[in-house]
Amino acid sequence: MTEASREVGVVLRRRAIDNPWIDHMWSPVSILETVPATAPWTVLSQEADATLYYAGAAFIDLFSAETANYRDNLVDGSPQIWVALRRQDGGPELELTKVTADPTEGEAMFESGTDVIGTVPMPPDIAAWIAAFVDEFHVEQVFHKRKRDQANVNRRRGGDPSGERKGGA
Repeated sequence: MTEASREVGVVLRRRAIDNPWIDHMWSPVSILETVPATAPWTVLSQEADATLYYAGAAFIDLFSAETANYRDNLVDGSPQIWVALRRQDGGPELELTKVTADPTEGEAMFESGTDVIGTVPMPPDIAAWIAAFVDEFHVEQVFHKRKRDQANVNRRRGGDPSGERKGGA
């Protein structure tokens, strides 16, 4: 299986919310096409109710077996990148755990119970890199409908493998 990997930067927003159980919410804001020489968790900007952070670097990994998923993401009209973060040992600190361009993997992360997950628009340079990977490695899979083995169908119906019905006139 062929693989490619690209390091990107991740920007997050911490926004104050009016909720009796939690006082803030995290969400991904953007993916940086190149990793800046900035320390992770550096404050980028601050407003009255929101703070932007450079969360750190992560890798987008591509696999030749998943090119159909990447292609579907690209042709969707507004390709997305999925970002997942997890609370470290139940504390307030977040750990950047996954960045992916695979919509199937992204949806699975939503269902996994990861603490913070979201999508951001895919930057054009990353979309071009993924499109080149798909062009180079995608192999269209031909769908073959399976046919049932007639003997197995007859056995389930109470007949014998020869296809003759038992009993009756």
